[in-house]
Amino acid sequence: MKKKLFIFSNELVSTQDGKFYCDNIDLKSTPEGLNKKFDVNFFARKSKKKGIHEIKIKKITVFNNLLSYITSAVAAAKVEDSKYLIISISPYTFIISIFLKILGKKPIVYLRSDGYGEYRSILGKIGPVIYHIMFTIIAIISNLISCREYILRGKKGKIVSPSQLDSIWLRQSKNLEIKNFKLLYVGKIKIEKGIYSLTNIIKNKRDISLSIVGAEKEASYNLNQSNVKIFPAQNNKLKLIKNYDDHNIFILPSFTEGNPMVLLEALARRRPVVVFEEIKHIIGDKKGIFISKRNFLSFLATLNNIKKNYKRIQKDMKKNKLITNKEFIDKFIKIIDDLK
Repeated sequence: MKKKLFIFSNELVSTQDGKFYCDNIDLKSTPEGLNKKFDVNFFARKSKKKGIHEIKIKKITVFNNLLSYITSAVAAAKVEDSKYLIISISPYTFIISIFLKILGKKPIVYLRSDGYGEYRSILGKIGPVIYHIMFTIIAIISNLISCREYILRGKKGKIVSPSQLDSIWLRQSKNLEIKNFKLLYVGKIKIEKGIYSLTNIIKNKRDISLSIVGAEKEASYNLNQSNVKIFPAQNNKLKLIKNYDDHNIFILPSFTEGNPMVLLEALARRRPVVVFEEIKHIIGDKKGIFISKRNFLSFLATLNNIKKNYKRIQKDMKKNKLITNKEFIDKFIKIIDDLK
């Protein structure tokens, strides 16, 4: 019989016709992968807006308020021989962690991104202070798993490498040459993702176009530029791969990132990637990623360098060792299994 694994997330999940949907692909694939080994019970906050990814596990519960969330966590804590995984630190999941600890359970907290940077971009100077308080307490009462060593800030924890890649992503990609710069960004359209900063940099630049794949249904964005096109978030793998293949450079303009899945996707399709200095830590030993300052002159120089050396860069990118989703899930399962 499978051991029960209760997963708590701050992410929003919608329901429709008895099915559950989310916008974050990691929130779909990770519980589904863990469900192969464990009897997963997944708890999340309720969203009125339908997500694009269906979460294909049977035991999902969504909540309208914190009180009902806490009540379910208390009930879960009474189940013998179970494990408790909390995805990311937020006020919701922080409170759930406290209750689990009070009830004699040691939660496993999975850190997918740098909360200090995220809270700063959203709340300003007070943001990192708030996150630091939650993180310090969580580090004492929990087992930590992180997608990057630096996110642990010197605390003890295990490291995993999230990925959505499979054999389809790793197929031979379409070869392109650069005439004009056809940039692609895949992700949420939010201030902290740096997309507004990027569109300001390329404003009125005729030889630079940007495609944004990640618009939410019925949402409006103040991005009225002739060289910027916005497309809905994509849940079809083959269509998403075509998005990468139809562009010659991928841009990740975020102010903060942990282990972005889109970076691996771009590298799998051998599209050079441009990031800004704030997230240069994500490069590691990967080939084909270039750093720019957040201004037009530096950005243009980076693009021209890529254009001049495009074929050589793509050849070097073939040397990248890219983790697959199966490898990620297998390691995640082993870590959870081993933790007491």
